[in-house]
Order: sequence, then structure tokens, then C-alpha cells
Amino acid sequence: MKILIVAPEQIPVPGSGSVEICILAIAKQLASKHKVTVVSRASKGLPAQSSESGVNIVRVPSGSSKVYIASVLRYIQGKFFDVIQVDNRPHYMASIQQAYPKMKVTLFLHSLTFVPPNSSVAKSLRHAKLIIANSSSLKQKLTHRFPDVASKIRTVELGVDTSRFRPATTADRTTYRKKYGIDDKYTALFVGRVIPRKGVPILLKAASIAGKEVPLQVVVAGRGRASYMKQLRATASKLNVSVKWIGKQKHSDIHKVYQIADCFVCPSQKHEAFGLVNVEAMASGLPVIASKVGGIPEIVKHESNGFLVDDYWRAERFAQYLIRLGKNKELGRVIGTKARSSVTQNFTWRQTADRLSALYSH
Repeated sequence: MKILIVAPEQIPVPGSGSVEICILAIAKQLASKHKVTVVSRASKGLPAQSSESGVNIVRVPSGSSKVYIASVLRYIQGKFFDVIQVDNRPHYMASIQQAYPKMKVTLFLHSLTFVPPNSSVAKSLRHAKLIIANSSSLKQKLTHRFPDVASKIRTVELGVDTSRFRPATTADRTTYRKKYGIDDKYTALFVGRVIPRKGVPILLKAASIAGKEVPLQVVVAGRGRASYMKQLRATASKLNVSVKWIGKQKHSDIHKVYQIADCFVCPSQKHEAFGLVNVEAMASGLPVIASKVGGIPEIVKHESNGFLVDDYWRAERFAQYLIRLGKNKELGRVIGTKARSSVTQNFTWRQTADRLSALYSH
């Protein structure tokens, strides 16, 4: 098949946004069997056209979403694609489907952010030949919000590069701990945007409670607004928690960050459609302690390949698992091994691409 993937406008491909990371990873896998083009915004320092692992990447003029979608429509003119997949932007998808009614235009949704329950989104969604959700939880929410397109919604889970995200060797761990200035205490890791809905204050409180029983430290890989970061630093020092703030890391380096940790904590306070960081942590052989919210329970199975926290707004619930893992290294190893194997079985980019191919070839 000839497949075109249309990226959102804000970040170029390759780019550091989670949607852009997913687009390129899936495109590379699809490219082993199909002819794949990704269209994305032009950006300083990136050529108008390049190729990466068999994927043709085209960058078109942007500056606003209006300019961008006009550029995308112009690019499609005179070409034919079996499938045009638009990621996360229902209005782009509708514009493309209306302009090229003979082509199959689909929408791949990564979250609820761009599909608020309003009539203009509902109107755009009607144009989709297929709507793909990255978890059953997201599919359920979409079905509830937009019942008249329910029959078009399918689930295709995201994946991870299991050769890059893998359990640390002792040498890896030593090297990267030195690189990030991490000493030898039990280390709980958080990776993601540092915004209120991600629940970092809950993690800090949990670490403060658990720290009374096990010596531990927290590593936060991500950034947020200066005022919010300042507030969190103050909280950490008030609670007397040892925190290493390593800032946002390039995605090409993020696998190293997982290799310095003993466990991964995902204290999200709002719906997470999928929660890719959990899969990256699990592939790295880490036991995960995560909020039981959104699509996370589709990945993390309680007391088997990780721990799910029911009342995830309560720090002491996270603390109890930090204490259990901190006191029992063997438990962490067993859970981490199961976590890794559940990812290699269910959540690789190859599987994501194969599921998409199967849907698109019908």
C-alpha cells in the first residue's frame, strides 16, 4: 500500500513530542512492507525532504495550522495514496477527506486532548473512514462522547523499541548513574511533562513517607513551567526528600535514564489514554507503580507485572509499594522480568504496525 501519515503542526518529524515519536516509530515498521510518506511541518535545520529507515519525510510550510493544512492539501494534489492517516487532528482529517473523497482518510487518536465533546469535532469525525484509538479506554471514552461514530472506532495499542529499551547491565547502570550524578540509594523514577495532572507532588509525598523505612531518592526527568518547578523544589525540601531534577531528556537518550532506576512511578491524576512511559519502563525491566486510570490497567497487571494504585490521589498508597520494593530487591527483579516479557509479547512497534496494516488493507 501507499500510505501517507500526516503529523500535527506544532513539532517537526523527527521530533521530541510523544505523538511525533510514535508516528516515526510506526512509519519505520510499516515501511518494511509498504511505501510510507510522513508529511510534517518545515523546520529550521531540517531539509524539505529526507529519508529515514525507508520512510520518506516531507516537510511543508507552516506557521499556523491554517497555513499547514493548506500546504498538506497542496502536497497531496495529483498524488494517490491507499490510506492517509492523520494523527490527533480531527479537523485536518475532515479537510483532507472532503478535498479527496476517493481516498481512505483515517484518524489516529493518542488522547482526548483534541476531541472535546462539541459539535464541530463531532461533525469532523463523521468524515473519517476509520478512527483508531491507542487503548480500549480511549475507545470507550470516544464511543461515549461520539456515539454516532462508534462503529468506526478500532483499537491499536502503541509499542516500544525493545532492543533500545532493555534491562540495564551492571556496567550500564554504573555508567549512567555516574553520568546523571545519582548515588547508590534505591531510586524511583518519573519521566514525563511536569504538569499538575501528572501527579509529581503525590510522588514526592510518597517518597517522604517511604523514606522513613527505606533510604531512597527520586529522579524526575522532564520539565515544567518555572513557577511550578520552583513550587515542587520547595515541596521536596520541606518534605526532606532527595530529588535529582535532570530536566527533559532527548528521546534518543531516554532509555539510559530508565537504566539508572530501581522502579518507575506513574502517579497520573487524570485520564491517560495509553501511558507510553509505563511501557518504556517495563521494557527496561523496571517494576512500575502506576495510577489505576485510563488505559494504564490494560498494560500494568496488578501484583503480576507491576502495581496499580486504586485511590491514586493518596500518597500513602504509592508509598506502600515503594516500601515493599525498597525492602525486597528480589520482588522487584521478578516483577521487572514479567514486565519485560509482557511488553515483548504485546507492545512492540512491529505489532502496532501489523495491526494497522491489517485494518488498512481491508
